[in-house]
Amino acid sequence: MADELTPETPEEEQPKKTHKQRKNGLYPGVSDELAENMRSGWADTELHGLEPIAQAAHTAARRAALSERFPGERLVVPAGRLKTRSNDTEYPFRASTEYAYLTGDQTENGVLVLEPAGVTGHTATIYLLPRSDRENGEFWLSGQGELWVGRRHSLAEAEQLLGIPAQDVRELAEALSGAEGPVRAVRGHDAVIESALTDKVTKERDEELRVYLSEARAVKDEFEIGELQKAVDSTVRGFEDVVKVLDKAEATSERYIEGTFFLRARVEGNDVGYGSICAAGPHACTLHWVRNDGDVRSGDLLLLDAGVETHSLYTADVTRTLPISGTYTDIQRKIYDAVYESQEAGIAAVKPGAKFRDFHDASQHVLAEKLVEWGLLEGPVERVLELGLQRRWTLHGTGHMLGMDVHDCAAARTEAYVDGTLEPGVCLTVEPGLYFQADDLTVPEEYRGIGVRIEDDILVTEDGNRNLSAGLPRTSTDVEAWMARLQG
Repeated sequence: MADELTPETPEEEQPKKTHKQRKNGLYPGVSDELAENMRSGWADTELHGLEPIAQAAHTAARRAALSERFPGERLVVPAGRLKTRSNDTEYPFRASTEYAYLTGDQTENGVLVLEPAGVTGHTATIYLLPRSDRENGEFWLSGQGELWVGRRHSLAEAEQLLGIPAQDVRELAEALSGAEGPVRAVRGHDAVIESALTDKVTKERDEELRVYLSEARAVKDEFEIGELQKAVDSTVRGFEDVVKVLDKAEATSERYIEGTFFLRARVEGNDVGYGSICAAGPHACTLHWVRNDGDVRSGDLLLLDAGVETHSLYTADVTRTLPISGTYTDIQRKIYDAVYESQEAGIAAVKPGAKFRDFHDASQHVLAEKLVEWGLLEGPVERVLELGLQRRWTLHGTGHMLGMDVHDCAAARTEAYVDGTLEPGVCLTVEPGLYFQADDLTVPEEYRGIGVRIEDDILVTEDGNRNLSAGLPRTSTDVEAWMARLQG
């Protein structure tokens, strides 16, 4: 990895004419002759006549709704900044969900500002880093310069793509520090912007903005539904990829599974939407097993919980529990079929007008019945549910909102989320599970170390629901037949 000229300070904080050298760099400096040589001889690469991004009309509608909700107030929504992973290398950048939802842009340091215009309206401006400067050498001397990390869009190009007037973000903090009037900002992404607003905002008012933007994402528009289906379709192909290489995973570890799915996510999307859970054997009983360093053994189950994130940052979230040998044992099938029956009841409860909690209650009722039937809990079932006794083995809620965040709308008010009512356009997961820990002495030995979860992404429609992930089989017999077909 090249390192000689990369500076130690971020681009926007550097002097206009000089660039700080890296300690222990092999070049002591830049001669006047080299600096002059690098200033000239470059073709004009400005792009013209760009078409707006696919979601531009939708992001405009979202900004209009935001403007209507907070009349007369300045609204500031940052994308965030690069975060250091180690010394002078950064984590891959992922724009804040609120910023990407309102703009469609995903570049670091970006900030959307809605300035009050009249009594009720706003004027939107997106503040971005312009293309790196060729005159002062920034484009080749800065660690975030064009020759080091790639070309950024010019401000004029960004305006064409996003449909929002664009200005230089390096001037924004000073402008905000001198601004007057009520301000709300989305916190936690950009310390420089927050510092400029420190005497102008309150936590309570900023939280109201965050809550609004979280709740606004609950009902998906046409573009979002299409992106979620795209994410799910890629995820289905990623699961097929894994099944085809289970023999190689047996020869190595769970990481072969993780890497196989990741390849599909990077080829067809932006990334994985969350850390893939590739849990073989007793690891399936750990709900968020992301170490993925365990053995993959024939005769055990593989719980694969993974989702592709599209280039527009919408993610799938799907789980299947697969027999590594291709065939479930009798006890594995018994537990799997119980979870499937529970999921069927949950999915049937997803419909417009239903309470958000209904699908959870329906799924849990089935699991409680099974646990009583198997003699693991003393009935009646109503008593078990009232006391929550089934939770020793079901552990988690049966689903959550899904969208740009895998656990979308998380800041929404309780009355608007878990105590709310479903309506067309809501997308959620239905994912019951049973987990019998390897050291659980309250269950027969044959149960221990078995974990099963089945998860699908469900869209509420006008007349019921649509399973976006129906491309993956769910019944135990269908799963076995699917695996046999893929493995030849």
